[in-house]
Amino acid sequence: MLLRVVKYGTPVLRQKGARVEKVTPEIRQLIADMLQTMHAYKGIGLAAQQVGLALQVTVVDVRGVTDRPSTLELDGHPADVAKFMPVVLINPELQPVGSQVTGPEGCLSFPEVYADVSRPEEVIVRAMDGEGSRLEFKCGGLLARAIQHETDHLNGILFIDRMTRDVKAGLRAELDAMQAETRAVLQSATFPAGA
Repeated sequence: MLLRVVKYGTPVLRQKGARVEKVTPEIRQLIADMLQTMHAYKGIGLAAQQVGLALQVTVVDVRGVTDRPSTLELDGHPADVAKFMPVVLINPELQPVGSQVTGPEGCLSFPEVYADVSRPEEVIVRAMDGEGSRLEFKCGGLLARAIQHETDHLNGILFIDRMTRDVKAGLRAELDAMQAETRAVLQSATFPAGA
């Protein structure tokens, strides 16, 4: 089922997600719906907060991006990123590795907003997968950036929080307009006309 992606200004985007202790049929359905939604919106990552749920669940699939490479190591050996996708991460914990690199980011909850963000070049990821099994790997490039972006979402952190002051200042009018529009939509949904 296609889910609605919430926009900047929706309170759930600032909520830290609750840990998922086991993969229930409801969680499996949520994962399936999130994957369908992410692909429909042509995104490379989607967090539960972005579909209105404060849970530690995210999905990532970087296969569609050919101009920004990704690296992956499983058990200390290079692995094929494409065969590993899509990846489901539940309760992810990240350990940054390597130097900071600056690169462009966008977000489905911020339509048409793109900016450079600095993040660690590589991360070691520990999480539960969509079947409830333990998952550990090291990744770099776009995959590392996407996973860091989505894990931030799970903790109520948005990519605008990672931008430099100058970059964010340049987007201020756009962000304020988006937030105001979202609030207006939320208010009209909460308080119907004539109520």
